[in-house]
Amino acid sequence: MGQGSESHDVETDTDGRTNDAAPVALESHLGYQLKHLQTALRSRMDETLRPLGLTTPQYNCLEQLRRRPGASNSELARGAFVTRQTMNTLLRGMQDRELVTRPVKADSGRVLPTRLTPAGERLLDRAASRVEAISDRMVSPLDEETRTMVTEALGLCIAALEAPENG
Repeated sequence: MGQGSESHDVETDTDGRTNDAAPVALESHLGYQLKHLQTALRSRMDETLRPLGLTTPQYNCLEQLRRRPGASNSELARGAFVTRQTMNTLLRGMQDRELVTRPVKADSGRVLPTRLTPAGERLLDRAASRVEAISDRMVSPLDEETRTMVTEALGLCIAALEAPENG
């Protein structure tokens, strides 16, 4: 076999010399693990919310409205990690189900403040208890100190990526 033909066993550096170091397993990369966790969490949330007629973005929207009544479409979209257009579609669907209310016309500018209805509050209460159970299951192997450390470390990682690059 020629040099470098088995790229997973032998690597060639820029000078053409071989490097016998095998690539690091993908599972050991933090970013890969975070994406795997996010996918598993989203899957569990979708499964538990589906019988309630909710999607994960809809749940996120309702949860945000509980914490910030009157939030704008843009604010809700950012918090649910979807586009403004997608959030508008989600809100119309939830409005049709009488889970949220929005004025037909904005008082000033183009902002249409959205609020939970009593039916939306009740559904959110049911959904939140299910989502909390998933969160509890996710962190069940961790003691309180480790949970705090992981949360703080993730916050630092987020801040590092959101900060402007130097140089």
